[in-house]
Amino acid sequence: MEANLKEINNLLTTVYTDIMQVEARELHKSEFKDISIKEVHAIDAMTMYDHKTSSQLAKELMITAGSVTTMVNNLVRKGYVVRIHGNDDRRVVRLGLTHRGRLVYRAHDSFHRYMVKKFLKGFDDSQIAIIERALLNLRAFLEFPSQIDSKKEKH
Repeated sequence: MEANLKEINNLLTTVYTDIMQVEARELHKSEFKDISIKEVHAIDAMTMYDHKTSSQLAKELMITAGSVTTMVNNLVRKGYVVRIHGNDDRRVVRLGLTHRGRLVYRAHDSFHRYMVKKFLKGFDDSQIAIIERALLNLRAFLEFPSQIDSKKEKH
């Protein structure tokens, strides 16, 4: 069991790093060389039509509001994002994608759909359900690591 844990940890770490490197490499080969992979992930989190606030985006990306502000300023300057002021309350600012931002969103989404299809190739539905459950377990840990650590200490 301990050897399996170590191997799975190594694989998760390596796969994460590899995905980030492949995304960055493909991005720099594309017409979108002027943005970083972090900015692409911000565009992805904004989605095509949701028009989230900076606070919502910061929470989803798990970064500070200041980091989001800097990133959004850059994406606005580069022509990927627009700020949309509310009609009722001009203080409420939502974020929308420009045509160029939507192109990046679609390209990134397509890459991920292709990657996941390749990842799941050869698995049946019950095996895919197990993979999904394992990933949900991992996500739950990553969202609330302090709660899990405190439960571990009690046992």
